[in-house]
Amino acid sequence: MNRTPIIAKFLLLSAFVVLCSVQAFSQTSQKPDEKKEVVRLKLSDNSYLTVDDAWETPQGIWYKQQGISHLLSKDRVKKIERTTPEEKQEQDDQEPLIAETPKPPSQNGVYDKPAWIYLKGGARFEADSATESPAGVWYKRGPLAIFIERSRVEKVELVESEAIAENGTKERGWSTGRAGLDSLIRSNGNKYGVDPYLIFLVMEQESHFNPRVVSPKGARGLMQLMPGTAARFGVRRPHDPAQNVSGGTRYLKELLNRFNNRVDLVLASYNAGEGAVIRFGHRVPPYRETRNYVKRISYRYKSKTVKTKKPAAAATATSSATTGGR
Repeated sequence: MNRTPIIAKFLLLSAFVVLCSVQAFSQTSQKPDEKKEVVRLKLSDNSYLTVDDAWETPQGIWYKQQGISHLLSKDRVKKIERTTPEEKQEQDDQEPLIAETPKPPSQNGVYDKPAWIYLKGGARFEADSATESPAGVWYKRGPLAIFIERSRVEKVELVESEAIAENGTKERGWSTGRAGLDSLIRSNGNKYGVDPYLIFLVMEQESHFNPRVVSPKGARGLMQLMPGTAARFGVRRPHDPAQNVSGGTRYLKELLNRFNNRVDLVLASYNAGEGAVIRFGHRVPPYRETRNYVKRISYRYKSKTVKTKKPAAAATATSSATTGGR
């Protein structure tokens, strides 16, 4: 039996089926009505960020861009917008993208001159330089680079050149953002012989200037007094700024006297207790938290004292007081 005609018919039928399938696929893939959704995040500064996809969770706003997932805090995002390309173009024609406008006077968030860093709540301090990113702000004080989370930062501004010329030999500026609290720091510092700037730095590190904060270990108020320390200095209401700052300043003065004005040992004692400093031979204890605490504050304090003109004897005392470690 000759099978050639049957095989030929089978191959011809198969070719026809394949051709029909290719045409159907081609027509389907070229549907003119198919439109891809555009997803944008409207940020808190009214700028827009175009992403591949975005979704809200209890932790914040997750978004995917170029195959990588990122997380933004909820206070950074006003809303998630989903539109068609035509709707997006219509919005773009009516509303320019603020994010595409460079930030004066810095170059895209880089401040290579002295700058004010304003914290949420009103506090501010001066840095030698600063760099902004979506995650937060890196700033330099002396040799130390320090990072602050974006959620704590209100804004960054360059210090006016006239102010730099006027204050070139003076200490770096600082403020808690509240005139009454600034006054408490200065008056207690002058009363008990403690540099107000040191009190400010300890307060910023301890409580971020929040008089109601309570630590997991029970430390309370602006300079985070433990119950025993508060009782020792007669602080009955640790959440009262006047009582708390007075008690904290007197504790700093006692530590300065005990450790011969060694600021590194004073800070280590404030963080870990004077008993720990004594137990480790009048050295900073080898605790990571304590060493980071001492490093962050003492370097910032040292960079201030180096720029401040003082009589020779006082300058020598300050130099020994601000030397970190042994």
